[in-house]
Amino acid sequence: MTQVDPTPKGRPPVWRAALFGLCPECGSSPLFDGPVQFRERCEACGLDFGRYNVGDGPAAFLTLIIGALLIALALTLDSLLAPPLWVHILLWVPLTVGAVIYGLRIVKAALLASEHQRQAAEGRRVEDEHD
Repeated sequence: MTQVDPTPKGRPPVWRAALFGLCPECGSSPLFDGPVQFRERCEACGLDFGRYNVGDGPAAFLTLIIGALLIALALTLDSLLAPPLWVHILLWVPLTVGAVIYGLRIVKAALLASEHQRQAAEGRRVEDEHD
């Protein structure tokens, strides 16, 4: 039995576009202009990234999830080894910042690639000829 690839040739799957920050149309890199800021358009194929409504919705949920995981790890470390406060600061602050930024890049790129793959657009009214 042959497996059919759901994405057209040249287009990366959503997971690959999200993980590596690739253009959802042509697969070129980079998708981002800053840490979590999209470029205006793809330099290779000209796809306009501004037309997709990714927004900052995932930021709050992602920050809460990452925060809960890192707090659990910090409490575990503190109960097992009881390191001084400066060790916690040196360890958890950079880990938190890095995890949130990288997580936002993945989630925002996945949302953009999903919107592109499904050709999502603003809702619009379709005129019925029978009215």
